[in-house]
Amino acid sequence: MSASSAVFLDVEGASAGYGKVPVVKEASVRVALGEIVLVMGPNGAGKSTLVKAITGQLPLLAGRISLDAVDVTRWREEDRVAAGIGYVPQTRDVFAPLTVLENLQMGAYRTRGREVGARVDEVFALFPALAPLKRRTAKTLSGGERKMVAIARALMADPKLLILDEPTSNLAPLIAATVLEKIVARVADSGRAVLLIEQRVALALVVASRGYVLTDGRVRLEGTAEELRTKHDLGAWFLGRGGVEIAQGETAETAERSA
Repeated sequence: MSASSAVFLDVEGASAGYGKVPVVKEASVRVALGEIVLVMGPNGAGKSTLVKAITGQLPLLAGRISLDAVDVTRWREEDRVAAGIGYVPQTRDVFAPLTVLENLQMGAYRTRGREVGARVDEVFALFPALAPLKRRTAKTLSGGERKMVAIARALMADPKLLILDEPTSNLAPLIAATVLEKIVARVADSGRAVLLIEQRVALALVVASRGYVLTDGRVRLEGTAEELRTKHDLGAWFLGRGGVEIAQGETAETAERSA
């Protein structure tokens, strides 16, 4: 993150959990406009809890959350959405029986009727591959196309921060690389902040600018994507030694060869 980048999400010393038991403990994460920040870690590390704390689904037990330098720690979930948070869950991210266009329109529930068409045009301009599919039902799309619809639907509300929870889950390697390199990267290029929760670490580090390793609810390691890519023992932190190194350098091109 350059000195000139405008930090949009600033999580400082956040602790959150269920009841009074913290799952996430004193975690600090920052995401600037125009950048992709990766949060990685094993199952049970607290990634989902961190996301729920940021979106307002869970209250903080300690710490502070700011959006665009405004303290939103005590704000309700719907107020944080209005302040610029968009979220794409890992599953149930589209309405399968609805068409692509209808899915997008559902994402514009906060937008005035006459502005919805303009937002649809903007999203199609960002993802031109969606326009020819607008009359297709989501259930007939490929996995990559469905994920593009899910992300596009979230963008209909024009968020400043987009949180993506495991966007490549259950996708083939080539499709996963395409989603990250062609779709997620384009969201950041549009000037939005992207918080990416992802298990395909090597692929995600290709598009991310910085990353955090979360284990046992704490941020154990952070650095630029370049620093993390060259850290040969990264896999030992959460996937078992060698788990990440096997996938080092995998991009859409190498994924295609392994698909």
